[in-house]
Formats: sequence, C-alpha cells, structure tokens
Amino acid sequence: MNVIIRNATIEDVPQILEIVNHAILHTTSNYLYDVQTLENQLQWFEEKKSKKFPILVADFEGKTIGFGTYGTFREKIGYQFTVEHSVYVAPEYIGKGIGKQLLLALMVLAKDEGYHTMIGGIDAANKGSIAFHKKFGFVENGVIKEVGFKFGKWLDLQFMQLILK
Repeated sequence: MNVIIRNATIEDVPQILEIVNHAILHTTSNYLYDVQTLENQLQWFEEKKSKKFPILVADFEGKTIGFGTYGTFREKIGYQFTVEHSVYVAPEYIGKGIGKQLLLALMVLAKDEGYHTMIGGIDAANKGSIAFHKKFGFVENGVIKEVGFKFGKWLDLQFMQLILK
C-alpha cells in the first residue's frame, strides 16, 4: 500500500470531516456527540493553520484515508513546549500501518519544532490505542476517572506521554 503523508490542504477537509464524523458516531476516540458540519471542520482547519500547528494527511491514490495533528496542551505559558496529538484513520484502513506513519511524522515535526513533550488523551477502555502508543515509547501517566460521558456510560481518560528526544 503506497501511502503518502503530506500537509493537508483545504481540499482535504471534506474527507477529514468524514473520518471525524465516523469517530464521533461510532467510537469513544472523540467525545463529541453531534457530527460536525463542513463549516465546523473548515473553522478547525483555519484555526490550526493560524496557530501554525500541522495537519498531516495520509493520501492513498488521491484519497485522504487518515489525518493527524497536534495542538496546544494547555493555554498557560508554562506548557508552551508540550503538545497534545490526535490521529484518526478511516475505518476501512485501520490496522494497515496508516496511524503509525502519521504518528511518526507528527513526532518528527514536533521535535524539529522544538517541542519537548507529546501527550495523548485516550479513552482508558481503548486498549488497542494504548498498546499502539506504547510501541512508540509513550508511557501511561495517569487516568482521570469518569471525566467523559458518551453512549450512556462514564468514560475514563488515560493520559500518555512521550518525551521527544
């Protein structure tokens, strides 16, 4: 599978929106309840770009099949060297190495841009995502119990951390 990881363009936003909306409707990887509109996703895209945060896409034969980004972990100045990342892959491409390529590219970018720490916030029941992150050196750094609520149940949030070297 020949996948190209590249910077997202505004033309990728509709396909990013499809991936996001699938995650909202079917998973606990995103704690939103309502699907996003194209307008919402375009606003998200412009906000990321205005803050100079990357949005990378996995392009397979001209189709966006995954994306990754990072952004502000917390607003206070003392957190300026820490970012929180997100990686999403279209459901039919999960398990094919797309997430790996996106996460590795984000890690390289974050290090090159002078960030020191990368954080992942993961539904604590998502053992697959936790194991995935451990493969890249992320360590479990705490669980916040019952901080989210979706699909009629309370969700615990697992924080994972990578010191970028």
